[in-house]
Amino acid sequence: MRTRSFRSVVKNYRAVFFDAFGVLKNHKGLIPDIANTFVYLEKKQIPYYVLTNDSSRSPEELSGWYIKHGLPSITTDKILSSGMLAMEFFKTKLINGNAVAYLGTKDSAHYIETAGLKTVPIGEIDLDNLEHVESFAFLDDEGFDWNTDINKTINLLRKKNMTVIVANTDKNYPVNKNDIAVAVGGLADLVEKILGKKFIRFGKPDAQMFLLAYERALKDIPDIQRKEILMVGDTLFTDIIGGNKFGLDTALVLSGNTLADNAKIKIGSSGIIPTYVCDSAVIDL
Repeated sequence: MRTRSFRSVVKNYRAVFFDAFGVLKNHKGLIPDIANTFVYLEKKQIPYYVLTNDSSRSPEELSGWYIKHGLPSITTDKILSSGMLAMEFFKTKLINGNAVAYLGTKDSAHYIETAGLKTVPIGEIDLDNLEHVESFAFLDDEGFDWNTDINKTINLLRKKNMTVIVANTDKNYPVNKNDIAVAVGGLADLVEKILGKKFIRFGKPDAQMFLLAYERALKDIPDIQRKEILMVGDTLFTDIIGGNKFGLDTALVLSGNTLADNAKIKIGSSGIIPTYVCDSAVIDL
Protein backbone atom coordinates (compact mmCIF):
# COMPACT_ATOMS: atom_id res chain seq x y z
CA MET A 1 0.00 0.00 0.00
CA ARG A 2 1.31 3.42 -0.95
CA THR A 3 1.59 5.83 1.95
CA ARG A 4 2.05 9.58 2.20
CA SER A 5 4.52 11.45 4.38
CA PHE A 6 2.77 13.08 7.30
CA ARG A 7 4.40 16.43 6.56
CA SER A 8 2.93 16.49 3.03
CA VAL A 9 -0.54 15.86 4.50
CA VAL A 10 -0.69 17.99 7.63
CA LYS A 11 0.61 21.16 6.01
CA ASN A 12 -2.74 21.54 4.22
CA TYR A 13 -4.83 21.86 7.42
CA ARG A 14 -5.53 24.61 9.94
CA ALA A 15 -5.87 22.27 12.95
CA VAL A 16 -5.13 18.65 13.85
CA PHE A 17 -6.89 16.16 16.11
CA PHE A 18 -4.59 13.36 17.29
CA ASP A 19 -5.55 10.04 18.80
CA ALA A 20 -3.15 9.14 21.63
CA PHE A 21 -2.26 5.44 21.84
CA GLY A 22 -0.71 4.15 18.62
CA VAL A 23 -0.25 7.67 17.25
CA LEU A 24 1.67 9.64 19.88
CA LYS A 25 2.64 6.84 22.24
CA ASN A 26 2.80 3.06 22.52
CA HIS A 27 3.56 0.42 25.13
CA LYS A 28 7.18 1.59 25.31
CA GLY A 29 6.48 5.31 25.72
CA LEU A 30 6.40 8.07 23.11
CA ILE A 31 6.57 7.08 19.45
CA PRO A 32 10.22 7.72 18.53
CA ASP A 33 10.78 11.25 17.18
CA ILE A 34 7.11 12.26 17.57
CA ALA A 35 8.33 15.43 19.32
CA ASN A 36 9.52 16.63 15.89
CA THR A 37 5.91 16.79 14.77
CA PHE A 38 4.99 19.24 17.51
CA VAL A 39 8.03 21.39 16.78
CA TYR A 40 6.78 21.60 13.18
CA LEU A 41 3.17 22.35 14.16
CA GLU A 42 4.25 25.06 16.60
CA LYS A 43 6.47 26.63 13.93
CA LYS A 44 3.63 26.59 11.40
CA GLN A 45 1.14 27.80 14.06
CA ILE A 46 -1.19 24.85 13.44
CA PRO A 47 -3.23 24.17 16.63
CA TYR A 48 -3.51 20.55 17.76
CA TYR A 49 -5.53 18.59 20.28
CA VAL A 50 -5.39 15.06 21.69
CA LEU A 51 -8.68 13.12 21.52
CA THR A 52 -8.49 10.08 23.74
CA ASN A 53 -10.87 7.38 24.91
CA ASP A 54 -8.71 7.04 28.02
CA SER A 55 -11.03 7.71 30.96
CA SER A 56 -8.68 6.18 33.51
CA ARG A 57 -6.91 9.44 34.39
CA SER A 58 -7.75 13.14 34.63
CA PRO A 59 -6.65 15.60 31.90
CA GLU A 60 -4.01 16.89 34.34
CA GLU A 61 -2.59 13.39 34.78
CA LEU A 62 -2.71 12.68 31.05
CA SER A 63 -0.96 15.96 30.25
CA GLY A 64 1.58 15.28 33.00
CA TRP A 65 2.55 12.02 31.31
CA TYR A 66 3.41 13.81 28.05
CA ILE A 67 5.31 16.56 29.85
CA LYS A 68 7.29 13.98 31.84
CA HIS A 69 8.20 12.13 28.64
CA GLY A 70 9.40 15.20 26.74
CA LEU A 71 6.33 16.84 25.19
CA PRO A 72 5.78 19.97 27.31
CA SER A 73 3.52 21.52 24.67
CA ILE A 74 0.71 19.01 25.37
CA THR A 75 -0.86 20.94 28.23
CA THR A 76 -4.11 20.14 29.98
CA ASP A 77 -6.14 22.36 27.64
CA LYS A 78 -4.98 20.21 24.70
CA ILE A 79 -6.49 17.04 26.19
CA LEU A 80 -10.06 16.04 25.31
CA SER A 81 -11.15 12.73 26.79
CA SER A 82 -14.22 10.52 26.87
CA GLY A 83 -14.16 10.90 30.65
CA MET A 84 -14.99 14.59 30.24
CA LEU A 85 -18.18 13.66 28.39
CA ALA A 86 -19.11 11.13 31.05
CA MET A 87 -18.61 13.80 33.73
CA GLU A 88 -20.98 16.20 31.96
CA PHE A 89 -23.56 13.44 31.64
CA PHE A 90 -23.49 12.69 35.34
CA LYS A 91 -23.69 16.39 36.21
CA THR A 92 -26.93 16.80 34.32
CA LYS A 93 -28.64 13.43 34.69
CA LEU A 94 -28.05 12.24 38.25
CA ILE A 95 -29.80 14.40 40.82
CA ASN A 96 -30.81 12.05 43.64
CA GLY A 97 -27.51 12.19 45.50
CA ASN A 98 -27.03 8.42 45.40
CA ALA A 99 -23.82 6.64 44.46
CA VAL A 100 -22.39 5.65 41.10
CA ALA A 101 -20.93 2.14 41.19
CA TYR A 102 -17.99 1.60 38.87
CA LEU A 103 -15.61 -0.90 37.35
CA GLY A 104 -12.08 0.48 37.24
CA THR A 105 -9.33 2.04 39.31
CA LYS A 106 -9.88 4.61 42.03
CA ASP A 107 -8.17 7.19 39.83
CA SER A 108 -10.63 6.50 37.02
CA ALA A 109 -13.49 7.63 39.28
CA HIS A 110 -12.01 11.14 39.16
CA TYR A 111 -14.45 12.34 36.52
CA ILE A 112 -17.52 11.22 38.45
CA GLU A 113 -16.25 12.71 41.69
CA THR A 114 -15.47 15.98 39.89
CA ALA A 115 -19.17 16.13 39.03
CA GLY A 116 -19.84 16.17 42.79
CA LEU A 117 -21.16 12.63 42.98
CA LYS A 118 -20.45 9.74 45.33
CA THR A 119 -18.68 6.71 43.92
CA VAL A 120 -18.31 3.12 45.08
CA PRO A 121 -16.10 0.48 43.41
CA ILE A 122 -17.83 -2.73 42.39
CA GLY A 123 -15.73 -4.68 44.91
CA GLU A 124 -17.41 -2.81 47.78
CA ILE A 125 -20.98 -3.34 46.56
CA ASP A 126 -23.33 -5.45 48.68
CA LEU A 127 -25.74 -7.08 46.24
CA ASP A 128 -28.33 -7.36 49.02
CA ASN A 129 -28.26 -3.62 49.73
CA LEU A 130 -28.54 -1.57 46.55
CA GLU A 131 -30.81 1.30 47.58
CA HIS A 132 -27.95 3.82 47.54
CA VAL A 133 -26.73 2.83 44.04
CA GLU A 134 -28.25 4.93 41.26
CA SER A 135 -26.06 4.26 38.23
CA PHE A 136 -23.09 2.24 36.98
CA ALA A 137 -19.98 3.20 34.99
CA PHE A 138 -17.45 1.13 33.07
CA LEU A 139 -14.28 3.22 33.52
CA ASP A 140 -11.13 1.13 33.23
CA ASP A 141 -9.92 -2.44 32.64
CA GLU A 142 -7.76 -2.38 35.78
CA GLY A 143 -8.34 -1.88 39.50
CA PHE A 144 -10.65 -4.83 40.16
CA ASP A 145 -10.61 -8.61 40.53
CA TRP A 146 -11.40 -10.14 37.16
CA ASN A 147 -12.34 -13.44 38.83
CA THR A 148 -15.16 -11.97 40.91
CA ASP A 149 -15.97 -8.39 40.00
CA ILE A 150 -17.11 -8.94 36.41
CA ASN A 151 -19.61 -11.52 37.64
CA LYS A 152 -20.60 -9.12 40.41
CA THR A 153 -21.20 -6.41 37.83
CA ILE A 154 -23.44 -8.71 35.82
CA ASN A 155 -25.48 -9.63 38.88
CA LEU A 156 -25.75 -6.02 40.03
CA LEU A 157 -27.18 -5.00 36.66
CA ARG A 158 -29.54 -8.01 36.71
CA LYS A 159 -30.86 -7.15 40.15
CA LYS A 160 -31.41 -3.43 39.68
CA ASN A 161 -32.41 -1.49 36.58
CA MET A 162 -30.20 1.60 36.28
CA THR A 163 -28.44 3.87 33.83
CA VAL A 164 -25.13 2.38 32.67
CA ILE A 165 -22.45 4.38 30.92
CA VAL A 166 -19.26 3.24 29.20
CA ALA A 167 -16.61 5.95 29.44
CA ASN A 168 -14.17 4.27 27.06
CA THR A 169 -15.45 2.66 23.87
CA ASP A 170 -12.14 0.95 23.00
CA LYS A 171 -12.54 -2.82 22.77
CA ASN A 172 -8.82 -3.58 22.98
CA TYR A 173 -5.42 -1.93 23.09
CA PRO A 174 -1.93 -3.06 22.08
CA VAL A 175 0.38 -4.16 24.89
CA ASN A 176 3.34 -4.86 22.62
CA LYS A 177 4.11 -5.04 18.91
CA ASN A 178 2.09 -8.23 18.36
CA ASP A 179 -0.38 -8.61 21.26
CA ILE A 180 -3.52 -6.84 22.46
CA ALA A 181 -5.44 -6.78 25.75
CA VAL A 182 -9.15 -6.42 26.45
CA ALA A 183 -10.16 -2.80 27.07
CA VAL A 184 -13.12 -1.74 29.19
CA GLY A 185 -15.26 -1.18 26.07
CA GLY A 186 -14.80 -4.87 25.27
CA LEU A 187 -15.86 -5.80 28.80
CA ALA A 188 -18.96 -3.64 28.42
CA ASP A 189 -19.78 -5.41 25.15
CA LEU A 190 -19.55 -8.76 26.95
CA VAL A 191 -21.89 -7.67 29.75
CA GLU A 192 -24.36 -6.16 27.26
CA LYS A 193 -24.45 -9.43 25.36
CA ILE A 194 -25.06 -11.47 28.49
CA LEU A 195 -27.79 -9.19 29.83
CA GLY A 196 -29.41 -8.26 26.52
CA LYS A 197 -29.18 -4.57 27.41
CA LYS A 198 -27.77 -1.45 25.78
CA PHE A 199 -25.47 0.97 27.57
CA ILE A 200 -24.71 4.64 26.93
CA ARG A 201 -21.26 5.11 25.41
CA PHE A 202 -18.91 8.07 25.32
CA GLY A 203 -15.81 8.42 23.17
CA LYS A 204 -14.75 7.91 19.60
CA PRO A 205 -16.39 7.16 17.20
CA ASP A 206 -19.34 8.96 18.82
CA ALA A 207 -20.02 12.40 17.33
CA GLN A 208 -20.08 14.00 20.79
CA MET A 209 -16.36 13.42 21.14
CA PHE A 210 -15.62 15.20 17.88
CA LEU A 211 -18.06 17.99 18.68
CA LEU A 212 -16.26 18.58 21.98
CA ALA A 213 -12.96 18.86 20.12
CA TYR A 214 -14.44 21.03 17.35
CA GLU A 215 -15.85 23.47 19.89
CA ARG A 216 -12.42 23.63 21.51
CA ALA A 217 -10.78 24.35 18.14
CA LEU A 218 -13.28 27.16 17.49
CA LYS A 219 -11.91 28.97 20.54
CA ASP A 220 -8.50 29.14 18.84
CA ILE A 221 -9.72 29.64 15.27
CA PRO A 222 -13.28 31.08 15.35
CA ASP A 223 -13.88 30.67 11.60
CA ILE A 224 -12.47 27.16 11.19
CA GLN A 225 -14.52 24.70 9.14
CA ARG A 226 -14.62 20.95 9.67
CA LYS A 227 -13.00 20.33 6.28
CA GLU A 228 -9.97 22.29 7.51
CA ILE A 229 -9.28 19.85 10.36
CA LEU A 230 -7.34 16.59 10.05
CA MET A 231 -8.13 13.64 12.34
CA VAL A 232 -5.10 11.37 12.84
CA GLY A 233 -5.67 7.88 14.24
CA ASP A 234 -4.46 4.29 14.15
CA THR A 235 -7.86 2.53 14.31
CA LEU A 236 -10.44 2.37 11.54
CA PHE A 237 -13.44 1.65 13.76
CA THR A 238 -12.96 4.57 16.16
CA ASP A 239 -10.68 7.31 14.89
CA ILE A 240 -11.24 7.05 11.16
CA ILE A 241 -14.95 6.25 10.93
CA GLY A 242 -15.68 8.81 13.65
CA GLY A 243 -13.73 11.51 11.85
CA ASN A 244 -15.28 10.59 8.50
CA LYS A 245 -18.82 10.80 9.89
CA PHE A 246 -18.12 14.16 11.50
CA GLY A 247 -16.97 15.59 8.19
CA LEU A 248 -13.23 15.67 8.87
CA ASP A 249 -10.45 14.50 6.60
CA THR A 250 -8.69 11.53 8.19
CA ALA A 251 -5.18 10.09 8.21
CA LEU A 252 -4.70 6.45 9.21
CA VAL A 253 -1.22 5.87 10.66
CA LEU A 254 0.37 2.43 10.70
CA SER A 255 2.24 2.88 13.97
CA GLY A 256 -0.40 1.32 16.23
CA ASN A 257 -3.49 -0.85 15.99
CA THR A 258 -3.54 -1.13 12.20
CA LEU A 259 -0.46 -2.95 10.95
CA ALA A 260 1.13 -2.19 7.58
CA ASP A 261 0.87 -5.84 6.50
CA ASN A 262 -2.94 -5.93 6.64
CA ALA A 263 -3.99 -2.27 6.35
CA LYS A 264 -5.16 -2.62 2.74
CA ILE A 265 -7.23 -5.70 3.56
CA LYS A 266 -8.80 -4.04 6.63
CA ILE A 267 -9.73 -0.93 4.67
CA GLY A 268 -11.20 -3.00 1.85
CA SER A 269 -13.20 -5.35 4.06
CA SER A 270 -14.52 -2.66 6.41
CA GLY A 271 -15.41 -0.07 3.81
CA ILE A 272 -13.94 2.59 6.12
CA ILE A 273 -11.73 4.68 3.86
CA PRO A 274 -9.28 7.21 5.31
CA THR A 275 -8.40 10.28 3.27
CA TYR A 276 -4.72 9.41 3.67
CA VAL A 277 -2.57 6.56 4.93
CA CYS A 278 0.77 7.42 6.56
CA ASP A 279 3.43 5.22 8.07
CA SER A 280 3.31 7.37 11.21
CA ALA A 281 2.59 10.90 12.42
CA VAL A 282 6.31 11.63 12.75
CA ILE A 283 7.73 14.54 10.78
CA ASP A 284 11.42 14.48 9.94
CA LEU A 285 13.02 17.86 10.59
